[in-house]
Amino acid sequence: MDLKPLPFRSSLEQYQKQAEELLKAYRSGDSEAIRLIKQRHPRFLDERIPWLSKNVPDAEVRSVALELVDAQLTIARWYDFQDWSALAEYVEAVISGEVATLKPLLGANPELVRARSTRVTHFDPPVHRATLLHYVAANGVEGYHQKSPRNAVAVAELLLRAGAEVDALADMYGGQCTTMVLLVSSCHPAEAGVQLALVDTLLDFGAAIEGRGSGHWVSPLMTALAFGYLSAAKALAKRGARVDNIAAAAGLGWVADARRLLARASREDRHRALVLAAQHGHAEIVRLFLDAGEDPNRFNPKGNHAHSTPLHQAVWSDHIAVVRLLVERGARLDIKDTIYQGTPLGWAEYGGRTKIAEYLRAQVGEAAEELGQ
Repeated sequence: MDLKPLPFRSSLEQYQKQAEELLKAYRSGDSEAIRLIKQRHPRFLDERIPWLSKNVPDAEVRSVALELVDAQLTIARWYDFQDWSALAEYVEAVISGEVATLKPLLGANPELVRARSTRVTHFDPPVHRATLLHYVAANGVEGYHQKSPRNAVAVAELLLRAGAEVDALADMYGGQCTTMVLLVSSCHPAEAGVQLALVDTLLDFGAAIEGRGSGHWVSPLMTALAFGYLSAAKALAKRGARVDNIAAAAGLGWVADARRLLARASREDRHRALVLAAQHGHAEIVRLFLDAGEDPNRFNPKGNHAHSTPLHQAVWSDHIAVVRLLVERGARLDIKDTIYQGTPLGWAEYGGRTKIAEYLRAQVGEAAEELGQ
């Protein structure tokens, strides 16, 4: 089965046809249909982590007698709607012209630039209320809309010149987010090579460099660091973002500042600083915190991949020098992250961090030999 997103203004009958095709493919044992149902149908999602698929074999998924309503729900969730009725309401609203469209209709309807999405999703909160400018960040909105074209800067400039509010807040990720925060935490503009240019564009049009909103991700600088986009963080610092806390200094790799701020840093800030230094490969700063007594085996603080440890993040970011340092200074190899239940070695193997995997495998072997003596 080859499921493709329907174009804007598609009819409910077209979505219905996709649901029927999905059910037919599922009943025939199509592997792609089974994978889609396992990843999207609530029956096969983790109760504690609603977006995470349970680790169940395909045979178990096939053993369930699913009906058309299940296929409809799966299709609705694939389009990031809460359920089929929410998708149907959206289709009716689009046909009647009651919601913002992503097409270039600004000339005919200037108010579109300030219009808000009324999509009902299954996320927290269910209605994100994004503006067109938020969609440029390719983050927090419907999955199939998370794309960054090469002309993303031109699109952003068009919207901003037409009156888009540069710091408008959307309800996403359990808080309220600006376009800037969504931008510096999104892989799509980074991979497309437009993230830094978009940062400058938003700032040129008056975006608040210290951030606005609520939740874990308010500061653009700290958000960029938390999600691994060091270049974006450096661009923000260059444009005047404050680096007045030890976590920011550590993430940026500013050794002298980290040393200067260490004595008066809070316990939470030191914890976050160790995490960011490890994630971004700043071995000298990691050593500074370990020498100061920081525990490498604490789970990361909220907002900084709290399901994992500094070692997990160093592994995933492929910083072998930091991995070696953490292990040599007591980082445990048997701690599993709380989402995927993976050890640092498991992360290395899954992510293809070959050299790190070889090193950790040897360390695990040595530890096993010591226990056997």
